[in-house]
Amino acid sequence: MTTGWLDSQQMRAWVRLIAVLELLPGVLDAQLRRDADLTHFDYHVLVVLSQGSEGQLRMTVLADRTNATLPRLSHVVRRLEERGLVARFPCPEDKRATNARLTEAGREKLAAAAPGHVATARYNVIDALTPEQLDQLADIADAVLGRLDPDGALTRPFE
Repeated sequence: MTTGWLDSQQMRAWVRLIAVLELLPGVLDAQLRRDADLTHFDYHVLVVLSQGSEGQLRMTVLADRTNATLPRLSHVVRRLEERGLVARFPCPEDKRATNARLTEAGREKLAAAAPGHVATARYNVIDALTPEQLDQLADIADAVLGRLDPDGALTRPFE
């Protein structure tokens, strides 16, 4: 099977998507590091935990919802635990599993970090687009996510 090269329209879209994927994470990470002493992934873990029942999730579920391997997630959660933002404990339903829970300090950190993060997201993405473009962006992302995340693991907690 031979795959054809991208035509000029396809290449234009692809190169711009790659540029956004390369630049946006650094912008988000820099703001959160500067203003909240969190990485973007730390922040994402706290947000996803906050969406869980009583601010807690099984580590395997948290890994799925953050698209992290268990070793990476364990490392990050350990660091957050050392800072008092997250607590780990045995899963009551399955003693072989571990749950993570957002602590009160974690909730406070998240609440303090959220305004700056939202302002950065607004400035760099949301406010750069018209309402029609925002709808188009959501539709485009849904089409791509239909292939990359067909079960909706990464977006389900936010719907």
